[in-house]
Amino acid sequence: MYHVSFRWLLPKAFTFRFPYLFYALCILFYCIVVFFAQAIFFSMYIEDEDFFMGLGGITIFTLFFILAPVVWFIFKRFARNKEELFVLKKELGQTEANVDLLRSQINPHFLFNALNTLYGMAIQEKAERTSEAIEKLGSMMRFMLQENMQEKISLVRDLEYLNNYIALQRLRMDMNPNSKIKISIQQEVNPSVQIAPMLLIPFIENAFKHGISMREESQVRISLELQQNTLYFDVFNTKHVRSENDPEKNSNGIGLMNVKQRLQLVYPNKHELVIRETAHDYFVHLVITLAS
Repeated sequence: MYHVSFRWLLPKAFTFRFPYLFYALCILFYCIVVFFAQAIFFSMYIEDEDFFMGLGGITIFTLFFILAPVVWFIFKRFARNKEELFVLKKELGQTEANVDLLRSQINPHFLFNALNTLYGMAIQEKAERTSEAIEKLGSMMRFMLQENMQEKISLVRDLEYLNNYIALQRLRMDMNPNSKIKISIQQEVNPSVQIAPMLLIPFIENAFKHGISMREESQVRISLELQQNTLYFDVFNTKHVRSENDPEKNSNGIGLMNVKQRLQLVYPNKHELVIRETAHDYFVHLVITLAS
């Protein structure tokens, strides 16, 4: 009865409007068939009618009132677990797709900014600092091609990328006496600690993009510290009014929007992001519990 119900009766029952009624009628018919089969078999050896009635009552009660509800409950639980597994697989697929999409959107944004930096440096001078900048950019490009597509990478490698980017920006800012850049990034970290790649760079990108002015006093302060498996990351920058002919005057960029979504996807309930913005400065405080 269990196999008949599980393999045929119950899947068929749930195609009807009243599945329990269909299943109950089928089990009742099944009980009748079993009763008569028992009666025919035992009639060859036993002639006591009371025995047949008692045996029939026990059979019908056991099958209809005990086994049938148990099988119904097991099937429903099995179907619910199977549905939950399907939903989880679907959500996992969507999550991976979202992470890959968001991660891929960051790359063109960064390349645009980096190429603008190299263009400005090439105008100022001819070779020496430009070659150093290209070397930094080459290292960053290799990082993006080799490790950016991984789900998690070593925090050490991610810090190398951040340091290269900051060094690239320092080359550009050396000629600007109005800029004050203070960097405090912990260099010695546990190599087993991992982080999602390209998660921190949008904050630093935006700090240099919006916080540096060639004509006004500018500040960028970046600090990063790892305590056990908890990352503390702070970014501060001044804000400046952009000129009317600046093509990015009203653009906030996609970097911060993407990183907020990635934090929700990759580190749900394991991060704290605080952003404070005034008319003159911008401050980001990020805490993430990382895996090792």
